[in-house]
Amino acid sequence: MDLTTAWFCAIAFFWLGYLVLEGFDFGVGVLAPVLADDVHQRGEVLETIGPVWDGNEVWLIVAAGATFAAFPEWYATLFSGFYLPMLLILLALIVRAVGLEYRHKRHEAWWQTRWDVVITGGSVLAPVLWGVVLANVVRGVPVDADAEMVGGLADLLGPYALLGGAAFLTLFVLHGAAFVALKTSGPVHDRAERLASRGGLVAVPVGGAFVVWTVVLDGGTTPVVVAASVALVALVLSVVAAGRGRDGLAFAGTALGVGAVVVTMFVSLFPDVMPSTLDPAWSLTTQNAASTPYTLTIMSWAALAFTPLVLLYQGWTYWVFRRRIRTGTTVAAP
Repeated sequence: MDLTTAWFCAIAFFWLGYLVLEGFDFGVGVLAPVLADDVHQRGEVLETIGPVWDGNEVWLIVAAGATFAAFPEWYATLFSGFYLPMLLILLALIVRAVGLEYRHKRHEAWWQTRWDVVITGGSVLAPVLWGVVLANVVRGVPVDADAEMVGGLADLLGPYALLGGAAFLTLFVLHGAAFVALKTSGPVHDRAERLASRGGLVAVPVGGAFVVWTVVLDGGTTPVVVAASVALVALVLSVVAAGRGRDGLAFAGTALGVGAVVVTMFVSLFPDVMPSTLDPAWSLTTQNAASTPYTLTIMSWAALAFTPLVLLYQGWTYWVFRRRIRTGTTVAAP
């Protein structure tokens, strides 16, 4: 394996970490008003991600930084061509983060309710747009001979891209429901467990249609078929586990399912990093979009030194906050 392939795999791993971990964050944000009867229970739902949500976003920063350093042509084409959806994602992440930080600064019900609306809105918008963006990367976009995207917003809203947005949202909601069921007790837990079981009636068909379409676009190569099969089986088993009250297995299943969907997309994409729908010869690949071998070598040593530290720290955080949240431990609004 050469360095360009190794760094493509590393970037895929960073996106995998981001979408699996931030995925249940988004799902929790969407479900907070659904699983709660009042502002107090919404706080209980959001408390499940309180210690971890900001650490989960680090994976996105690492993925973007690694793309910039390892594949500057890919980074430039991606972030310039997808300027509007990327800007909207950034705004959604910002307002969502502000909501999560500010919600508990005051205890009035009106204050917390308004921030809950902001959190839910950002949690819906971001995964839909991420699904649209990443689906377009896999399907291909109009890249010209100068490695620049041409065309308009309508080119990014094809059926496959819109299905990707719907798949990401529904899968993250299922993932979030499994996480809330794992982390809570009492009425919130019971509602989350039921939703994790019944939500599969939407998430599995939508997510399944997306991965099947991805397999068709790829041409049905063995690695893509295997990854897609793992995704479908994991999602189905997670729904079955949730219906039987096996919260840990249900969450493990949704995590594996979401991760396998991401793997399906990146395996289907390789060796391209930005396929051109205008002319395959103009596609950006791991070879023509990569940095110099010297740059990749320096990056490799840095990654080998610091990535284990990040993994250890985040693993420690999840271990420390591994226990269920007891009903009534959050601060109630008057």
